Formats: sequence, structure tokens, C-alpha cells
Amino acid sequence: MSDVASNRRIEMSMVVRRNMSAGSAKKRAPEGQIPRIAMASAVALVAGVVALSTVGAARAATYKWVDEKGVVHYTDKMPPDQVDKATTELSKQGVTVNKTDKAPTPEQRRAKEQEAERAKEAAKSQEETVRRDRALVASYTSEAEIDLARNRSLQTINNVILSSQAFSEQLTKRKVDVEAKRDESKGKALAAVFDRELESIDAELLRQSELVAQKNKEAAAITAKYDADKQRWRELSASKERSAAAGKVDPIDKSPTAKSGGTSPVVPTGTAKK
Repeated sequence: MSDVASNRRIEMSMVVRRNMSAGSAKKRAPEGQIPRIAMASAVALVAGVVALSTVGAARAATYKWVDEKGVVHYTDKMPPDQVDKATTELSKQGVTVNKTDKAPTPEQRRAKEQEAERAKEAAKSQEETVRRDRALVASYTSEAEIDLARNRSLQTINNVILSSQAFSEQLTKRKVDVEAKRDESKGKALAAVFDRELESIDAELLRQSELVAQKNKEAAAITAKYDADKQRWRELSASKERSAAAGKVDPIDKSPTAKSGGTSPVVPTGTAKK
């Protein structure tokens, strides 16, 4: 029992004695009343002492912890150099009232932070996927519309390729003519002029060849993108049909932006909602 509880019990005992003395000095009460009053006061004070003792006992706790060697300890308080250990707080009856996990090491903290960052990135990626899916479903009503959008995107690139190829054919014909004139001018000052022109033609032919190669790469990327969009659109359409058949709301429609007042769907590049 704590010193505070003991002092309170002494004080209350003194109060009991004072109250009993004061009761004797007052006007005599009817016979039998004083003993009952004194008894009631004594009982109340004793109950208070017991309550304080109970509070003091309830606050007293036992801590269970394990040291580095695996030895289990039971102490009324944690040693300062062991506060980072995992502990179990027990009541007087040996019942667990609280548990404290072991403080993480710097490595564990870093690992936890990295895991939280990965989870954050995964959630962000999932949100972006849902956004794109909703835009895809909102932009097309059939696979034919996706094909049409793809062809429109490819048309500009194909026009550039055709134009470059036609220009290259003209350059090739010009090169043949210049080479013939240069051969006729061998040994003359004019041959140097034809050589410079041939160098210019070769440089331009190289640029046109690189341009065509670059545009072909762009066309392949666009084709792959729209093929992926078409495949994803099929999957999403099938999912919506299954959800409708089961009387459920499709996951795409559950996204926050699907609610009234949400942001408008972003139409994929090169498409136009009919």
C-alpha cells in the first residue's frame, strides 16, 4: 500500500475520533440515536479508506518483459534502459491490461516507410487505371469507333510518309541526272559543282529516310495503343454486362468521379466522343 493511502487512513481515523467527541458534547439526542449516527459515520469513513486502498492497489501494476538473453522479468516499473522492449502490463490479479510493442529499429522504420510509399504508389496507379477505364468506356460505344479513331490518328502520319517517299523518289531521279552530267564533265571545273550537288542530295535523302523511319515507329505505337484500348474496352464491356446480369453496380461506376458533380472523363488522345 502506498504512503499516500496510509496517510489518508490516519487522517480519517482522526476525523472519526473528532466526530465522535463532538457528538458527545452536543445536545443529547433521543436514546439510541447517537450510537446509530456514530456507527453510520464510522462505516462511511471506513468505506472511504477501503476505496482509497483499492484505488492504490489498482494503480499498482506489474510489467512483464524479456531481456536480450531471453530471460523473462516481472517488475513494478520498467528500467530506463529497457523501455524500448516489448512489455505486457499485468494487474494485481495477473490479468493483461495493456501491451506495448517493441520499439522498431531504424532499419525497420525505413522498411515500414518504404512499404507505405509503395502502397501509396499502388493506390495512385489504381486510381489512374480507373480514371482511364472510365474515359475509355465514356469515349466509345463500339469497337468500330475505336478503329475509326485509330485510322484518323494514322492518316496524318501516313500522309507525311507518302510525301517523304515521293520527295525521295524525285531526289533519286535528280541524283541519277547529276551523276551523268558529272561523268560528262570529268576533268573540267564544272565537275566540282556536280559533286557538291550530289552531296546535298545524299544528305537530304538520308534525312527523308530517317523521317520515314521515325513516322513508322509512331504509327506502330499508335496502332499498339488502339489495339490495347480495343482489348480493354472489350474487357470492360463484358464486365459491365456481367454486373448488369447479376444486378450489381460495375466497379467503374463506383469510382468517386462517377458520382454527380465529379470531373468529366478524359477522352483518349486522337478520339472524339460522338
